[in-house]
Amino acid sequence: MNNSTGFLSYFQFQNVNWPNLWAAAWETVWVTVVSSAIVAVLGLLLGLLLFETRNSQSPLVKALNWIVGVIVNVFRSIPFIILIVLLLNFTNVIVGTITGPVAAIPSLVFSAAPFYARMVEIAFREVDEGVLEAANAMGASRWQVIYKVLVPESMPALVSGITVTTISLIGYTAMAGAIGAGGLGQLAYTDGFQSYNNAITMAATVAIVIIVMVFQFIGDRIVKSIDKR
Repeated sequence: MNNSTGFLSYFQFQNVNWPNLWAAAWETVWVTVVSSAIVAVLGLLLGLLLFETRNSQSPLVKALNWIVGVIVNVFRSIPFIILIVLLLNFTNVIVGTITGPVAAIPSLVFSAAPFYARMVEIAFREVDEGVLEAANAMGASRWQVIYKVLVPESMPALVSGITVTTISLIGYTAMAGAIGAGGLGQLAYTDGFQSYNNAITMAATVAIVIIVMVFQFIGDRIVKSIDKR
C-alpha cells in the first residue's frame, strides 16, 4: 500500500508550484542557448585550428596542433561535476559569483566546446578533398576555401553536431543545478528531492524531456533544410 501511494505521489501535480517550474524552465533554456552559442563559435574555431594544422610540416604548427589537441582532450575527459569545482575560482573572477544560472556558463562552455571542436574537425575531414582541390585550382585563397567551400559543405554535420552538443548541455545544466546553478536541476533537487516532493521531481523531469525534444526537433529541421544530398 505504501509503495502504491509513493508511486501515485509522482503524479499528484497539484503539489507543483507552476510559476516556479516555468521560471526554472526558462532559466534552463536561456542558459542552454547562451552556452550553445558560445560553444558553437569557440568549438568551430578550435575545430578549424585542429583541421588546418593537422598535416603541416612546420615544427611550430605541429606543436600548436599538439598543444590544442591536448587541451581539447583534457577538458573532454574531466567529468562535468568535477570541472565545475575546478573552475569555481575562475568562475568567481569572470562573473563575480559561484551560484546562479550565469555562474554555470563558464563550466558549460569549458566542458562542451572541446567536445564540439572534435565534432567540427570530423565534419571538416569528411568534406570531399576533390572539392577543396578544385577551389584551390581556381585560385581561391585559403580563407576563401574555408568560408566558401569547407564550412558550407560541412554545414549539415556542423548543425547536427551542435544539436547533439546542446542536448548534452541541457543535461549538464541539470547537474549544475544540484549545486546551486538554478534551473530545473536545482528545482528538482531542492524543491523535489530534498523536500520529499516527488511531484516536483517528476514535473521537472518531464519539462527537461520536453526541452530536449524541442531542441532536437529544431536541429533536425535545420539539418533537413540545408542538406542537399
